[in-house]
Amino acid sequence: MTMPNNHPDIRTDIRNIAIIAHVDHGKTTLVDGMIRQSHVFRDNQVIQERLMDSFDLERERGITIMAKNLAVVYQGVKINILDTPGHVDFGGEVERVLTMVDGVLLLVDALEGPMPQTRFVLQKAMQLGLPAIVVINKIDRPDARLQEALNATYDLFIDLGADEHQLEFPVLFVNSRDGSAALSADAPGTDLVPLFEAILSYIPAPVAQVDQPLQMLVASLAYDNYKGKIAIGRLVRGKIRPAQTVARILHDGTRTRAKVAEVFTYVGLNRVSIAEASAGDIVAVTGLDPIYIGETITDVENPEALPVILVEEPTLKTTFGVNTSPFAGLEGTWSTSQKLRERLWKELETNVALRVAETTSANEFLVSGRGELHLAILIETIRREGYEFQVSKPEVITKTIAGQTCEPLELLVVDIPAEYIGTVIEQIGQRFGQMTDLVNHDNGYARLEFTVPTRGLIGFRNLFLTETQGRGVMNTILAGYAPWHGELCNLRRGVLIAKEAGEATNFGLHNAENRGTLFITPGVRVYGGMIVGEHPREGDLVVNVCKKRKLTNVRRSFKEITVRLSPPRELSLEQCLDFIAEDELLEVTPKALRLRKRTLSSQERHRQLYGRGRQTEMEAE
Repeated sequence: MTMPNNHPDIRTDIRNIAIIAHVDHGKTTLVDGMIRQSHVFRDNQVIQERLMDSFDLERERGITIMAKNLAVVYQGVKINILDTPGHVDFGGEVERVLTMVDGVLLLVDALEGPMPQTRFVLQKAMQLGLPAIVVINKIDRPDARLQEALNATYDLFIDLGADEHQLEFPVLFVNSRDGSAALSADAPGTDLVPLFEAILSYIPAPVAQVDQPLQMLVASLAYDNYKGKIAIGRLVRGKIRPAQTVARILHDGTRTRAKVAEVFTYVGLNRVSIAEASAGDIVAVTGLDPIYIGETITDVENPEALPVILVEEPTLKTTFGVNTSPFAGLEGTWSTSQKLRERLWKELETNVALRVAETTSANEFLVSGRGELHLAILIETIRREGYEFQVSKPEVITKTIAGQTCEPLELLVVDIPAEYIGTVIEQIGQRFGQMTDLVNHDNGYARLEFTVPTRGLIGFRNLFLTETQGRGVMNTILAGYAPWHGELCNLRRGVLIAKEAGEATNFGLHNAENRGTLFITPGVRVYGGMIVGEHPREGDLVVNVCKKRKLTNVRRSFKEITVRLSPPRELSLEQCLDFIAEDELLEVTPKALRLRKRTLSSQERHRQLYGRGRQTEMEAE
């Protein structure tokens, strides 16, 4: 039950709210508008778009990866806004952010309505009993379906078991691109004042026991080259100030003492140093290094721990190992197992949904994450820092429940043109998928829902985009665990493997092009055992992409220049992870992504699989 705003322990000058939205539903654009209209910046100041997407990968991919804090002031009330990722793979960010807020703002696209990953974050908010404000965004779309989107939102709240108070949410109709909000779709707004008013009216002010002993849960970490680690969290009780001696309660209950160096609060997107912070506010503290997410900062005389942040377990695992290819050490700054180990363990300090463990090999580490995108972002981040390493094919993490082996199950939602319904159903059926719902829309599109084993979706996204000619959209969310469905049929064909080391030539690639789809272009350096293309038939094919045309006279020496090759198939990092098989690896360096066989020698591969004397790989003439 929410305390009245005149309660002595309520801070009416603060609101703490998290924004929930699916990928590309306009969350970051809405936050931009709130920052601008709260006059955080000067009127003549040049402001970039998508202010909250501060990381290069976020700007490149157009998604929020890391949760972030900012604060705006409206009518004397400080509104702490926490931006949450819209992708379920970064649910670890969501779960710890929701521990710092008193309510949520649910952003829903006017056409698509609530999506699976919206369900994931909202479910966490409902479990914490947080009230919500619903924002129907992009109302200016010509194909907007406002009433349908609102009805679907009500259905979602009911499905998630929202109580009577949570169902009485206010609804605003917003055009985030123009920075306008209204209480009715029939009377468009001119600014975001209705949204600010709704936040002040419906989001409860934080309970702030200022006179009680200090208590703060570390929910996030930042790093500064001069200040070191910065612990970020919400002050639950008491006050905190620079030079104050505090107690740290670690995950195992151990208590240590530390002294606070500086205390910061948020003003706009910036951290501002203050002399004292009181309960109810979200603050950042330095001087406590080493400090980790989930620890409690508390009073020395009355140390009390707060509940530990619970994060759902990973569903996929892969191995990170030292690069063993012939090109090892040529393109990266860090390539040893010691450096790779240090970097992975450092990631654990801030990436709460990640798991890293030692293996029987000193050169390999088992890395577990929430999904392919979670692992791919980690790989890309480390790669850009100058590391080179190799990664194995992602595999699902099974559980034993009631003595039975169970595997993770995904709720898959696809929006596709109606003419592709049969094709998609057939492809998902081969992966043990079961259709649970089908809705035909008036615009020629249909929405299909399936339950599919997680391993059945590994490598499916590329096929899905191909089968729907790039017009389909798919989204998934973990739906629980189910008994092992059995072995999947081999859904991938063979590959084209380079025969020898060298530089790919036009002539060699022209011959290989007739055998399958190429992944490389002329001039690319290759080595024996490196995968250079996809074979359309079962079995692998060894090709000599470095072969040169024999020269007989001057005129013929120019003929190779006129050879025309089809554009190669360029694979992204996620596509590479989807593509590789169990006996293959992905070589990752700051400059390149290379697919390769785990065993580079063709003769050794024959010997390992079938014994001496039996040929298992064909060799192109």
